[in-house]
Amino acid sequence: VQLVESGGGLVQAGGSLRLSCAASGSIFSPNFMGWYRQAPGKQRELVATITSGCSTNYADSVKGRFTISRDNPKNTLYLQIHSLKPEDTAVYYCAARYGGLSGSYYRQGYEYDYWGQGTQVTVSS
Repeated sequence: VQLVESGGGLVQAGGSLRLSCAASGSIFSPNFMGWYRQAPGKQRELVATITSGCSTNYADSVKGRFTISRDNPKNTLYLQIHSLKPEDTAVYYCAARYGGLSGSYYRQGYEYDYWGQGTQVTVSS
C-alpha cells in the first residue's frame, strides 16, 4: 500500500489549503485514516482521524478550522484547512490502518500501518 500526499505549499496567514492523500495498492479502503503533522524541532502530532464510516476526531488545536474527509471509491483522504496560522507550519503526513475495532479511535502513530512521505505546509505571517 502506498500513500501519496499533495496540496501543500506556501500560504499567507488566514489563507486556506486542501491536502489530498491518494492510497493505492489495495482493493480495500483503509478502515481508519488520519492526518498528522510535524513542525521543525517538535514531535509528530495528531491532527485528525476518520473511519471508513466517516466518523471524525480532531485535535483541539485545529477544531473549527480543519475538516477531514474521504472519498472511499477514489481511495483518497482530504484535509481542508481554513484560517491558517503560522503555527500550522509543518510537514503533514497521512496514515492508514487496515483492521481494528469498529467505533475505536486510533490516535497513536504506531497504531497505523502505512504512512505517506509528507507534504510541506508553510504559513507566512
